[in-house]
Amino acid sequence: MVATPIGNLADISERAIEVLGTVDAILCEDTRVTAKLLLSRNIATQTRTLHDHNEQDRTPFLIEKLQQGARYAVVSDAGTPLVSDPGYRLVRAAIAAGIHVTAIPGPNAVITALTLSGLSPLPFMFLGFPAPRSEARKTGFAALRAAEQAGLHSTLIWYEAPHRLIESLEDLIDVFGPEREAAVGRELTKRFEEMVRGSLIEVLEHFRTKAPRGEITLLIGPSAEDDSGAADLDTHLREALTSHSVKDAATLVAGIVKLPKRTVYARALELSRELKD
Repeated sequence: MVATPIGNLADISERAIEVLGTVDAILCEDTRVTAKLLLSRNIATQTRTLHDHNEQDRTPFLIEKLQQGARYAVVSDAGTPLVSDPGYRLVRAAIAAGIHVTAIPGPNAVITALTLSGLSPLPFMFLGFPAPRSEARKTGFAALRAAEQAGLHSTLIWYEAPHRLIESLEDLIDVFGPEREAAVGRELTKRFEEMVRGSLIEVLEHFRTKAPRGEITLLIGPSAEDDSGAADLDTHLREALTSHSVKDAATLVAGIVKLPKRTVYARALELSRELKD
């Protein structure tokens, strides 16, 4: 697994260059993207595609070749392979087959954005891309907010497409509130790198006046130390669930603790399962 630059081609490591130049083939998410990197370092190794649409079908063939002694390097279009990119199926199959797998570490947008954000670095949770549709996105955010009410205290990180950033920020405000600390990294390591920091509402207003472009990493800080926490929410929910359905208990408690109903409902579902067990 070879990490490649997330923007600035000078960020590739000497080990990565050596490996890419000596393996039998480079498995690429998009050969056209990887070709630019290889050309900049005069690497002539042949490339083959390995992406979400062909990885499952290609894996048995690649495993057979690896067992016969072939050496492959796996790269994504940018950054560290497998982090929201293809390669997981192949790695799992190689491990199961007893094939040696190693990694050449390097650039990663999650870590780069976290170190620049000014938000608490530990713990942090990377969550991939939010759901593309608002309803599903809010449901995912609500489950995280419910987890915070149950004790989760972490910086949360997502990748996001620029054309969906404003909608995602609006949904985050609906669930986590407008004053939650946030940051957005855009075009990291590139010429027009930008790191926008502030409350969710401040970050949203920035991108309402300046349309987001390029690669986006979205972060929100941990919940406040004086957050209402698990005790209040769980105490109210446990009491309500003794005489109400999950839906009715969530509606009742949402008004008491002043949290979005979907957030309370997600936690009520978890508690109802625990109570049944």
